[in-house]
Amino acid sequence: MIKSLSVSSEGSLPPLEDDVDSVCSDELLGSQSRRWLADLMTADLPLDDVDVNTVGRDGLFVDHHFPLGELELQPGVKWKRPKEICSSPQFIVDGATRLDVRQGKLNDCWLLSAIASLCVHHSLLKRVVPPGQTFQEGYKGYFTFRFWLYGQWEEVKIDDLLPTRDDDLLYLSSPVQHEFWSALLEKAYAKVKGGYRALDMGYPHEAMVDMTGGVAEVLKISSLPRDLPRFLRGLLARGALINCANCEGPLEQKNEMGIMFRHAYSLTAVEKVETTNGSIDLVRILNPWGNTEWEGPWSDLKSPEWDTVSLEEQKRLGRVQREDGEFWMSVPDFRMNFEIMEVCHLTDTFCNSVVCMRPWSCTVQHGNWVPRITAGGSPKGGYFWQNPQFNFVLSMEDSDAEDSQKQCTFILALMQKHQRRRGVDLSIGLHVYKAHPERKYLSPEDLSVLRPVRHSIRYSSRREVVVRSALPPGKYVIIPSTSEPNQQGGFLLRVLTVSGNSITPAPKPAAPVPSITMQPTISPQAALPSPKSIKLLFRKHCNKQGFCKPLHFYNLLSEAIKGGVLAGSERYLALEHCKSMVVLVDSQGIAQLNWPEFQTLWEKIRTWTDIFLVFDKNRTHHLEYQEVAPALKAAGITVDDLIMQLVGLRYTEPDLTISYPGFLYLLMKLESMIHKFQAFDMVGMDSVTVSYRQWLHMTMYN
Repeated sequence: MIKSLSVSSEGSLPPLEDDVDSVCSDELLGSQSRRWLADLMTADLPLDDVDVNTVGRDGLFVDHHFPLGELELQPGVKWKRPKEICSSPQFIVDGATRLDVRQGKLNDCWLLSAIASLCVHHSLLKRVVPPGQTFQEGYKGYFTFRFWLYGQWEEVKIDDLLPTRDDDLLYLSSPVQHEFWSALLEKAYAKVKGGYRALDMGYPHEAMVDMTGGVAEVLKISSLPRDLPRFLRGLLARGALINCANCEGPLEQKNEMGIMFRHAYSLTAVEKVETTNGSIDLVRILNPWGNTEWEGPWSDLKSPEWDTVSLEEQKRLGRVQREDGEFWMSVPDFRMNFEIMEVCHLTDTFCNSVVCMRPWSCTVQHGNWVPRITAGGSPKGGYFWQNPQFNFVLSMEDSDAEDSQKQCTFILALMQKHQRRRGVDLSIGLHVYKAHPERKYLSPEDLSVLRPVRHSIRYSSRREVVVRSALPPGKYVIIPSTSEPNQQGGFLLRVLTVSGNSITPAPKPAAPVPSITMQPTISPQAALPSPKSIKLLFRKHCNKQGFCKPLHFYNLLSEAIKGGVLAGSERYLALEHCKSMVVLVDSQGIAQLNWPEFQTLWEKIRTWTDIFLVFDKNRTHHLEYQEVAPALKAAGITVDDLIMQLVGLRYTEPDLTISYPGFLYLLMKLESMIHKFQAFDMVGMDSVTVSYRQWLHMTMYN
């Protein structure tokens, strides 16, 4: 079933909205090392979803992390494995088909319709439901599925314990009582989203995106081009999966011509059919539940229109005279009986599984809205320029465009991450501007006078906002934003174009960097003890064997700071800082430093202290966020917006400043990670390969 225009007492689906049309990159590091550094910079952040699994007393897998809801914990509800429900369970019986989907006591018809549509393309279904899984040989109580989650395919492992009442499955089931693939797929998707309760109400195209990796848009059929057959052929030629629905009537009842209200159908073909009266365009529609067909002109069973079509033409179309859920109808009748289309566009990455004559080329960019840093809100406020910006170059014109209209068609898709799991619906939108002729980044002054050449109709709280349009060849800037400033969240920006066009992050212009030769406003000698004094401090705090352990270093650095002009900063020093600085310098993997190693660390601290004093202009013993990037550059490290966003999230105080000890820790972390990357990148190819053990060693110890 498709989403209704109003929420019924049966708790169906949320309403449709009106706008349905709708690195470090410096001398040291390149594009590949950027992701490496981003991973390592956040490696010690707490994870949102730590998978804790054990083996039960029967030796079968148990997933203790699966989130339970109130319904599953009610009296009479028991979690059972399929082998406890029937004597000979099967994962799949006679192939996975659209008929294996029967709704239970959960309002997730939006998910079920997507699963049914996916069954039409078995090669796509196999990507989500890996073949070869069984309850027989090798059975260990778990099954795995794959979903496309925010840019990559993720494997999801679940146990096969399913909620039941009186031995009947509570949720999705198959009419074949000993078949369980569809019920287990529903549970795997529920785990991704935060539990069965997170599946209550939703949009079929959201599930289609998660199961194909495509880009989905929702279109009003009444607003589609006049030459609808040409438009639909263009979609299908690029491998699009198309659902359509009539949302006007009561749930699951049908109109006088047999079309069910608020129910998802699939549009699978558009053909020009030769008749004795001339040619006519027909569309082929599939009811994924296998029955209840169109009863008007060109219907399967009693339509006289087919008498005007030769048997050879009927054979070419694959026409059958039975109620199997698939039927043909004219384009005008299609317009009259369906209200919306949900189109899932497949990209060149996924078109290997579906015949695509002209696949889309897809570019993916990840980003974050960080309060007071990259979350500037809408153009109506004064901080819109703070939002992330992406350079968008259109150079390849549409092959079927008229000579007088040189246009490049594109689709922009902005997706907010982990919406259902977080329970937070940000209102998001997209704006496209003509690029500045000389700069890649649009300044506040530029945006105060420019008007967007394309934009989403309005800000939307849907998971994904999609804009389809066309522009002349040229350079543009895409700005994704939230409706209100200072809202936090991650996003995924996807751009679908023909090959030859490109999108890259637009770097913010660096703030002026004072020369490192310029003298600090405070003498470095007044900030830290002299070399002679520091040697005495080392002897005072190290152990009897002459080694300085993290606790020793913590006490030493605290005493060194207390005696200088940075006094008071020691209260921001944490033992964890000292542990990290010691192990990042420690060359033997013993978490302690001898005197030569300590001298190396101390020389770094003295240099970085000089830099800190240069940029701490207001002498607060803290660097303002906007001062951090120039200070890092003065230390020889240039970072891009993505890394600076991570710095803001991970290394700052609540007021978005970085303390003196925090600055030392940040520089040590960055320098160490860069050097480690360079050590592995022995041939200078800007990419490295590490083993599983090496990765764990670096992330756990360093």
